Amino acid sequence: MRTGHQPSGHGFGSPSPAPRATDTGTVLGRVTGKVLAYIALTKPRVIELLLVATIPAMLLADRGNVDILLILSTLFGGWMGAASANSLNCVVDADIDKVMKRTARRPLARDAVPTSHAFVFGMTLGVASFLWLWWRANLLAGFLVVLTIAFYVLVYTMVLKRRTWQNVVWGGAAGCMPVMVGWSAVTGSLSWQPIVLFLVIFFWTPPHTWALAMRYKEDYKAAGVPMLPVIATEEHVTKQILLYSWAMVITSLALVPAAGVVYAAVTLGAGAWFLLMAHQLYRSVRGGAAVKPLRLFLQSNNYLAIVFVGLAVDSVLGLQTIGSLLS
Repeated sequence: MRTGHQPSGHGFGSPSPAPRATDTGTVLGRVTGKVLAYIALTKPRVIELLLVATIPAMLLADRGNVDILLILSTLFGGWMGAASANSLNCVVDADIDKVMKRTARRPLARDAVPTSHAFVFGMTLGVASFLWLWWRANLLAGFLVVLTIAFYVLVYTMVLKRRTWQNVVWGGAAGCMPVMVGWSAVTGSLSWQPIVLFLVIFFWTPPHTWALAMRYKEDYKAAGVPMLPVIATEEHVTKQILLYSWAMVITSLALVPAAGVVYAAVTLGAGAWFLLMAHQLYRSVRGGAAVKPLRLFLQSNNYLAIVFVGLAVDSVLGLQTIGSLLS
């Protein structure tokens, strides 16, 4: 099987572009360059997932109502938490970021920011996130953000990432937490609905990440990161992508009783579309045809956006739920 070449795309988890060059010969140029470097530490494109996941969870928790102030406050606190986790991830991964072409332009890899400063920056954002969410929402929301940061940095980045091919399977749990934070910010508790949303993102993460890793497997191999495409055949990788895709779609349907006809229609349509793409990728690999796994990576972003936007619209409309219609 030949992996077709495509330029890297944009979306959740996609390679962040290097900050735009500035005139470092002037004071304004140096200040601008430093600011852009700190912004790049937070991996802004990765934080897009925060917006897609948090808002629908909050709208579902307060179905039929929209508390704009609480939503904005939660997003800001969640953004600081995600920025903290990403910055600390850059600190731990500075050595391998220098080796991989995809990450060689990150701030620490090119010495644009001192490592100690990046660490303080990340820790400060984490503390600020906790205090903000505790103040503007509740203690549970703040605690969940701290738990997310600790898991992403200590468990995924420092333990799983360089030791096992299941790194993104279990480490991806950190990326699922925005739905839990959003729900808890509204209700002050947790329930089965955010757990379902958590699992949708949990099963979404491996197909999304492995499709990207198929494109950049030589980078991961050079850095010594045992991503599944590095250690397994492409047929095995695409089979795993297919299995996780099925788990993702089936899990998304488990939320139908708590939602209305809009979400039911959207998740059925989007699920069928994504499964078709996953099956096509698997069949093409088995047949030895040239494939472009980055296409699945990009479309996985669209799938998640479509499903969660559908849930948001459904929740705002506040129509009768499928569960109540069947009871």
